[in-house]
Amino acid sequence: MLKRIRQKWLAIKLITRMDKPIGTYLLLWPTYWALWIASDGWPNLQLLLIFSLGVFIMRSAGCVINDFADRKIDGEVERTKNRPLVNGMMTSVEAINLFGLLIGMALGLVLMLSWTTIYLSVVAVFLAAIYPFMKRYTQLPQLFLGAAFSWGMIMAFSEAQGEIPLVAWLLFTANLCWTVAYDTMYAMVDRDDDLKIGVKSTAILFAENDKRVIGFLQLTTLALLWTVGDILAFGWPYQLCLIGAAGLFSYQQLLIVNRERDACFQAFLHNHWVGLIVFVGIAIEYL
Repeated sequence: MLKRIRQKWLAIKLITRMDKPIGTYLLLWPTYWALWIASDGWPNLQLLLIFSLGVFIMRSAGCVINDFADRKIDGEVERTKNRPLVNGMMTSVEAINLFGLLIGMALGLVLMLSWTTIYLSVVAVFLAAIYPFMKRYTQLPQLFLGAAFSWGMIMAFSEAQGEIPLVAWLLFTANLCWTVAYDTMYAMVDRDDDLKIGVKSTAILFAENDKRVIGFLQLTTLALLWTVGDILAFGWPYQLCLIGAAGLFSYQQLLIVNRERDACFQAFLHNHWVGLIVFVGIAIEYL
């Protein structure tokens, strides 16, 4: 019995990516950008806890439904061939039950917020649920991931300010562009396998222009974040952090220059530092 419990816990750990927190970081930092700006640098503890826990839970739920959607094709991809739904550690029914449990937990958090934010959360759940299936119908599944990863920013402004100002939508668009950029790097890792099994992605869509498009999206992200800083009259600390982010983007371009799998994956992981340095710039402005 104890062995079975341990096996099930390991399956839950693996399918929710608890052992790989990069996705949580990439969702958390932009949420914090919005939360800090929306709260003038001083989010109350309840709001901070709700959104922090919400990020972790929704990221976990997204991973579960992603693996459920890909359960019949993950075995054909080198990077995903040992996931729990492929190797038998977890059944499809168990995965759906786990997804429902996580969504229920997220709902419990959202019910502590205003009705407007509750209504907005429906969009968040919808985006999280449909994203994994988009790779079958569109060459732009990363666009749906970007929207899913950015919607919490809109909710943060709604809850903290009771409205969604222009700055919120600029941050949303900046994060969407950034997400498409780094997830294209991620998709470059699987491009050869995806072509064989018929899965769509921006890495396949952009083809030999992938590095140029990623660069354009990175520049657009920086331009939008600079505009946010200009509107909010942020000073040199924020601007210096954006210059630092530009340097990190340049390093990522060097990593993906030869489109090698391991290097592309490292470039994807490196984006954690981009999110962090932008947050540091925002936080300093409110000290």
